[in-house]
Amino acid sequence: MKIPVLFLIYNRPQLTRFVFDAIRKARPEKLFIAADGPNEVKADDYRKCNDARDVINQVDWDCEISTLISNDHLGCKLGPSHAINWFFDNVEEGIILEDDCFCQQTFFRFCEELLEFYRQDKRIMSISGCNHQFGRLRIKYSYYFSRYRHTWGWATWRRAWQFFDVNMSLWPEMKNRKWLSEILKDAKAEKYWINVFDQVYQNKIDGWDAQWTFACWLQNSLAILPNVNLVSNIGFTEDATHTKDSSSRFANVKIQPMVFPLSHPPSVIQNYKADKYTELIRYSGTFSLRNRLLVGLNRFIRKWYN
Repeated sequence: MKIPVLFLIYNRPQLTRFVFDAIRKARPEKLFIAADGPNEVKADDYRKCNDARDVINQVDWDCEISTLISNDHLGCKLGPSHAINWFFDNVEEGIILEDDCFCQQTFFRFCEELLEFYRQDKRIMSISGCNHQFGRLRIKYSYYFSRYRHTWGWATWRRAWQFFDVNMSLWPEMKNRKWLSEILKDAKAEKYWINVFDQVYQNKIDGWDAQWTFACWLQNSLAILPNVNLVSNIGFTEDATHTKDSSSRFANVKIQPMVFPLSHPPSVIQNYKADKYTELIRYSGTFSLRNRLLVGLNRFIRKWYN
């Protein structure tokens, strides 16, 4: 495979080896491995990080390997963002996989073909391997266009990543302009994303993906999502940083192969129906549900004790 791959790893050696086996089968000609450093607060982090980094020694195909090994623990915000910056300092386009994102083998070909197909189309800034419509077929083509860019196995171009700003410097200005209402056209979704972007801007969330969403929305761009799920997050475990709930409907989602040749949609138009469903089950809808449950629980407790 000619398209470069960036593999982001940290301290989960078993998952790292599992995902690495999928990369090995794809045999990329260029493999970039970025490893975050151990967290000094965790006693066994040094051992786990070193065990995870052992995958560097397991490349057994003709491949150009580049590594970015951090001695310090950068976390979920600076670790991935610095690594992706480094990746696109060296390549024009590529695939990004984290150590808990296991992909179906056709994911690589899917990304490779679409990176070429939309290389010059600035309307598109991201290609994802995830489909979280849970069996709801939204289109008769191989993929659809979305405002959401799932990053559990994805691909992009240097031309798109150049707009990424980990600090979201433009957020206060865009918030005052009520720009999100134009993007989302939904008051509940707008409220949800204002809350997310506020927390990210104030460094209350240790992550990088919301900043990527913000950057893409600033460019009024779309993402490509497949009509079947090609990537599954297998990292919903207690030792995870964010994805701890193994009962989540987004944990270990079944993967399916993509059918080739690809059937391309005739127009580049956002699939509002699919995005509405995504917003309801993953973003503002789940936020509202949690709040309703908490309100109901508080009312029950007050009634019970009064």
